[in-house]
Formats: sequence, structure tokens, C-alpha cells
Amino acid sequence: MSGWLTDQVAIVTGASTGIGRAVVDRYMAEGVRGVVALDRDAEGLQALGEAHGDRLKTVVGDVREWTAHETAVRTAVSAFGRLDIAVGNAGVFDFHRPLSKYTPESLVAAMDELFAINVRGYLLLALAAREALVETRGSLVFTASVASHEAGGGGVLYVSSKHAVLGLIRRLALEFAPDVRVNGVGPGATLTQLRGTESLGQAQRSLGADREASAARIVPTNPLRLAQEAEDHAGLYVLLASRRDSRAVTGQVILSDGGVGVRPIAPF
Repeated sequence: MSGWLTDQVAIVTGASTGIGRAVVDRYMAEGVRGVVALDRDAEGLQALGEAHGDRLKTVVGDVREWTAHETAVRTAVSAFGRLDIAVGNAGVFDFHRPLSKYTPESLVAAMDELFAINVRGYLLLALAAREALVETRGSLVFTASVASHEAGGGGVLYVSSKHAVLGLIRRLALEFAPDVRVNGVGPGATLTQLRGTESLGQAQRSLGADREASAARIVPTNPLRLAQEAEDHAGLYVLLASRRDSRAVTGQVILSDGGVGVRPIAPF
């Protein structure tokens, strides 16, 4: 099988559903040697494994924990002989909760949980994968967000966490150069199973739970009038991992948001 990523080996976190699942599926179609999928959802990983057979290895783990990332890197190297791409994608949402809706206690608890997943999880992946990626002159690709640039992309915690992701992409691109490229994809509102925090009782709530209602809310928010699907973003994760087609790109976030940034300030 040949494609943009022929014979490369990847790790994808948050891989069992949504954008993570779409990235795994697309990487397989682009000819990777293998993918290690990391997620807390054991059933979702089992379904992913059934879809992709021997080219997929799974790690059930929490991205907040060092051991999950260490195990994923070790699995990639032992099963497939190398690591070329590490995709940090696992995340949680705050459903646009403003600061005024928090108590001091709920703010501390939610911030600890959300930042541990959305930011620390990426840094732990980068730390665990760095040496293996240096050996292959590989790539880190992080899921940023329209909220990495736009204040309206979430609530106070989500927006600040995704602004932090933009900062760590830029800083790690500087630190890891010239051996490893570090970039991000910035999706807009997407019909996925992105869930909320356990600390705020939102863990069973997801952006795409009611697809029709969610699509109706999303479509008016971007100039292309798109209710985006996870698959709409997957090609950018391929592009940024491709040595042939993005070898001069690092420290960048490519927005995939339906054109949110070009909205007029006021209606015409």
C-alpha cells in the first residue's frame, strides 16, 4: 500500500472516536506501517482494532499519566520498529461556561481536570516521544482549535487551554528544531463525541449528541455554512505529517473552521 505516509509509524491519542478515529482511519489509508491508538475507552479501542487488524496496536490509558505515553511509545517501537508521528488529540470541552458560573471550588477542580487533559497530556506525549522522533526526524501534530485564536470558541477554561496549545506548539517547534517539526490543526465546531469534564458533571454530554440540533447551531457560525464532520479535518493531519509535502512547515496551526476568522464585524 502506498500513500502520503507510506511506511511511517504513528501514535494517536484520543483515538477511539471523533477526530482521533478519523485520523487513524486516514493514516491507515495513506499507507502507514502501523498506528498505536491511546485512549481511556477500551471498548472503542477494541472496535478500532477490529477495523484495522495487525497494523493497529492499542493502549488503554489516561493522557494525564506519564505511563500511558511511555507505554504508547514503547509499543510503537517494539511492534513497528520506529516512531515517525505523534498526534496529541485527546481533549475535553467546557460547553462555553463563563467565569461567572463557577464557584472557587468548581473553578479549581475543572481547571485542574481540563488543563491536565488538554495541555499536560500534549506535553507528556512530546516528552515521551521526543527521542524516538529525533531518530526519524519525525513530526508532532497537536489538535488545537478555532479557540486557539478566537475568544468565542468555548468558555474561559477551554479557550485558555487551547491558547496554551498554540503557545506550546510554537515553543516546542523552537526547542525540537531542526530534528522534529511541531504543528497543529485547528478545527472549528465539529459533530463529534467531544465530552465535558467530570468535575462539572459534563462527562456524559457531547457536542454531537443531538446531531441535528448541533448542526443547526453550528451552520450559522461560519462563512462556509458547514457543520463539520471529523473526517473534514483528517487530511490536514496527513499533510503536516508528510515529509514530502510539509517539510518546511513548523510552529504553525492550520485552521479548519469553515472560515470563522473572516466573518464580518457586523452583518452586511
